[in-house]
Amino acid sequence: MLNVAVKAARTAGSIINRAALDVEAVRISQKQVNDFVTEVDHASEKAIIETLLTAYPSHGILAEESGTAHGAQDAEHVWIIDPLDGTTNFIHGFPVYCISIALAVRGKVEQAVIYDPSRNDLFTATKGRGAYLNERRIRVSKRTRLQECLISTGFPFRKGDNFNAYLQMMGDVMQRTAGLRRPGAAALDLAYVAAGFADGFFETGLQPWDVAAGSLLVTEAGGLVGNFTGEAEFLEQKECLAGAPRIYGQLVSILGKYSKFASAGDKASVRQAVAPVVSQSGGNDAAELLDEEGPGPLTPPAAADAGHGDAPF
Repeated sequence: MLNVAVKAARTAGSIINRAALDVEAVRISQKQVNDFVTEVDHASEKAIIETLLTAYPSHGILAEESGTAHGAQDAEHVWIIDPLDGTTNFIHGFPVYCISIALAVRGKVEQAVIYDPSRNDLFTATKGRGAYLNERRIRVSKRTRLQECLISTGFPFRKGDNFNAYLQMMGDVMQRTAGLRRPGAAALDLAYVAAGFADGFFETGLQPWDVAAGSLLVTEAGGLVGNFTGEAEFLEQKECLAGAPRIYGQLVSILGKYSKFASAGDKASVRQAVAPVVSQSGGNDAAELLDEEGPGPLTPPAAADAGHGDAPF
């Protein structure tokens, strides 16, 4: 199954690379404010779906542009596809974008391919068999001190996003790390965490096709993925946090208060949620991981203070 997904990704990559030679000629439409789709997205998605369904006609499809219009309905095997993650980068000629393909079996991701056609970088993972970049085994970063880490993120850009809350979140993270980056393609951000190029990643407003493949890459590379409170069942919750185990625990302690799944400032609930996953890093005490980074969290945004359960995004 992984080989078929790789074939689909490379076919789509050829379409994208040809279009990139004359990106100004690409037809662009706007799904909503600052959310673009091109004829390349559609052509890439069509090629991926045709390749997958030719091999597995009984499988289901969940794709960014066509949703569940293709494939078998109610199938146990569902391919989750983002045909061009980083479309805004692509249409500006900024070479940070990728194709993301994942296979979920009964709701659990078991195969993953992320392909960067501009660099010809192929990230792959199979559940229980590790993560690879161009057939070389990859692992998450070994850094343990957040102040030494490079963290990637995504800025809010949709109508209704709470930009002020994000600025609070960004400020909390920036003052505790070596740097914060916003490349603009969440799937590739997660692949880079898996490869150890970045130490962690967080973003809100994401869809399953943005994070499905990348989440398996991270866990198969020895990292952890969840929502901002550390809960592992995050795929459809529109918030994602990933990192090496000890960094993940420290980020949960900072970002947990911003989650729509936790009361603002309720550090006790964050500890309880993250303890089981942090313990996977080799028996380290969760409380120690959550406390070891210097200054305490900043005051939560006013929107979060207004009442329990208010979501900043």
